[in-house]
Formats: sequence, C-alpha cells, structure tokens
Amino acid sequence: MKSHTLKENKDFRRVYYKAKSKVSPNLVTYALKNREKVCRIGITTSKKTGNAVRRNRSRRVIRAAFYQLENRVSGNWDIVFVARSCTSKVKMQDVLSDMEKQLASLGVINEKD
Repeated sequence: MKSHTLKENKDFRRVYYKAKSKVSPNLVTYALKNREKVCRIGITTSKKTGNAVRRNRSRRVIRAAFYQLENRVSGNWDIVFVARSCTSKVKMQDVLSDMEKQLASLGVINEKD
C-alpha cells in the first residue's frame, strides 16, 4: 500500500491527542485509524534533536525504515513518527527494528511475514 504524507497541523494534533503511542530510545510512534482510503505518515523532529543536518538525517532514516515496512501496513492509518535525540546517530536497521516492534504492538502491521 502506497503511503501519503500528513501535512496539516490539525491532522498532527488529532493524532497526538487521540492516538495510541509506543516509545523507544530511538523513536516515538503514534498510530490512529483514519477515514481516508490510504495510509498517511508524518515525521516530526524538534530542534532539541540537533542542528538542521541532524534533523534531516533523522527524517531520512525514519522514512527509509518505514518504506521497508509499508507493504505490511494493514488498513488505513495516520502514523506520526517523532525522532529522538539519538535517532540521527543510529543506523537505519536499529530504527527499523524498533519501528517494526512498535507498529506490530499497535496493530498497524501484521506480525513477521
């Protein structure tokens, strides 16, 4: 399933307030069912995570990890990933394993295919 991007602030706020979340040292994940026919993702990196280079690397790492899992997403979800301060310093595989565990426990993806 091809994912789309969350862009509107109101969508991010709705996900933050109503969604279930999972936390790991590398990543925070919020997931909420939506009424759209597509899966939408948003990535947030605050200035606390570092300068622009670090924030951009965090976003790239998170996006690359999600693209590995997007075919396993079942249903239509709004998913917001929040980068932590160490996200820019770890490998994509570490973020991928955390993301896989979090999405599975939230019911977004099926267990290991």
